[in-house]
Amino acid sequence: MENLSFPDLEEKVIELIGKYENLLEDNRKLKEHQEAWKSERTVLLRKNDLARTKVEAMISRLKALEQE
Repeated sequence: MENLSFPDLEEKVIELIGKYENLLEDNRKLKEHQEAWKSERTVLLRKNDLARTKVEAMISRLKALEQE
């Protein structure tokens, strides 16, 4: 291992702290995006279910009209 002077070690520690803080911020942003995507997915699934229900109802009505 290198023999570093105290100022060199201090500089490396400060650099590591900066990188750690950047990683914390990146992680926070990723978690925010993940939550936003989960919310958006939930909304889209609900809309998809609603559209499926409407299409199935239309198909049923068309079949009923066809049988008349």
